[in-house]
Amino acid sequence: MSVRDLIPWGRDNGSSVPTVFRDDERSPFLSLHREVNRLFDDVFRSFDRGLPAFGALPTFNVGWPSVEIAETEKEIKVTAEVPGLEEKDVEVLLDNGVLTLRGEKRSETQDKEKQFSERFYGRFERRIPLGVEVEEDKIDARFRNGVLSIVLPKSAKAQSQVKRIAIKH
Repeated sequence: MSVRDLIPWGRDNGSSVPTVFRDDERSPFLSLHREVNRLFDDVFRSFDRGLPAFGALPTFNVGWPSVEIAETEKEIKVTAEVPGLEEKDVEVLLDNGVLTLRGEKRSETQDKEKQFSERFYGRFERRIPLGVEVEEDKIDARFRNGVLSIVLPKSAKAQSQVKRIAIKH
């Protein structure tokens, strides 16, 4: 017995190339079947994210409005994009250390001939746990060009709790 007999792809006089697929997986139909299954899995997996369905007026998903959060030793800044809304359409609440942004975006028209829309309409609510104590009477919220900016000054107690830890070699 030669060493060549021990190599699986060397038994047929070297005419085939090694492959990671079994013979039944080389079929283009099976490959297409696998890809379609993957596509359906991806689509159905996205339903728990609250993506809109075609022809429906969905409620906004959990990640809307999009926010940016920046924290310094003295304050927390939250910026939220709420395009198409006005100041009267948005409500900002602070309760037990959780900042809540809520509101509703309504359609400007009731166009019954509209067959497809990627615009979002409906109620939204976004809760942001702050994790630190803030001075509630000094919170500043501003709305300009569809951008809501909120500055939450940290309390003196929260500022004093910040402790730097030395990193050793």
